[in-house]
Amino acid sequence: MPIPILSIKDELKKDDFKPIYFLSGEDSYSINIALNLLVEKAEKYISSEFDKETFHGKDVSLQNILVNASTFPFGSEKKLIILKEFEDVKDKKELKNFVKSPPEFTIFVIIYNDSLPKKLSEPFKTLDKQNYLYEAKVLKGKNLISWLTSFASSKNKTLNTFNAQLLVDLVGENREMLESQLEKIFTYLDERNEITLDDIKKLAASLKEHTIFELQDAVAKKNSEDSLKIIYNMFDNGKELIEILNYFTRYFMTVSRVYEMEKEKVTQTEGAKILGIHPFYYLKCKELKRYYSDSDLLNVSRALLKADIAVKTTNTDKKTLATILLSEMFQ
Repeated sequence: MPIPILSIKDELKKDDFKPIYFLSGEDSYSINIALNLLVEKAEKYISSEFDKETFHGKDVSLQNILVNASTFPFGSEKKLIILKEFEDVKDKKELKNFVKSPPEFTIFVIIYNDSLPKKLSEPFKTLDKQNYLYEAKVLKGKNLISWLTSFASSKNKTLNTFNAQLLVDLVGENREMLESQLEKIFTYLDERNEITLDDIKKLAASLKEHTIFELQDAVAKKNSEDSLKIIYNMFDNGKELIEILNYFTRYFMTVSRVYEMEKEKVTQTEGAKILGIHPFYYLKCKELKRYYSDSDLLNVSRALLKADIAVKTTNTDKKTLATILLSEMFQ
């Protein structure tokens, strides 16, 4: 079974290197962190620049790299070889024999920017057997929110789960982008510790593009013209329809739960606490009563399901699908 890539940090505390680190998966953020950590820890064993080389899979023969990895260091205790884009290597299976008996003077780091096959074939099977196979899985949902709040905490800042979700809705799920935007917020906060809803709104304004907040307001009022304009702008700035569908699903699910709380005569403060959302957001959801009845919410859920199926099963362009979605949501 592949080793979680985050384990590398604990392994390196002993300053005991493995000869091979095969870093695989679609989470480039975790892979880059692991790679940088390996390079940093290896520095003290490398006294010559000739003993540190980086290759790209599409440019070289794997056989030539393995020969290089098998030769003694030029003048260092160890040599570091980094092979990026292993997915582009043509002769992948040649790695198998090298993995069985790699030289101890080489630290060979291989980057594979793809998911591992469910049934491991060679050379993955042998890499796994030798405990050289690491996997970086993309964080999503609660795991991503947990990482965000933990990252803020590591910087002595407080970010609650509700505001963390809003940040994901605004920036997307790319952790490099999320970290970058959080660093901007940290700078803005100065000595203040808590990241508030207003802080995230100010970040949204600084991005100088239509945001999920504007879309929320337009959809809440069933303003199809503004909603479509904002969605098109989001597309132009790299957002995908599936991201917007996921946001709408979470948003209207929350609205539906707020409606239930209102029927049970739960107070705004208590309802927000039960649902784990900001009181401001609770109030915004409550205000949708002016535009959406219970039957309207049911209609929205059907439209979202239909759009989700269309995204995954048809080749219809996203602008057309978005137009159809809004017309069915607002009917």
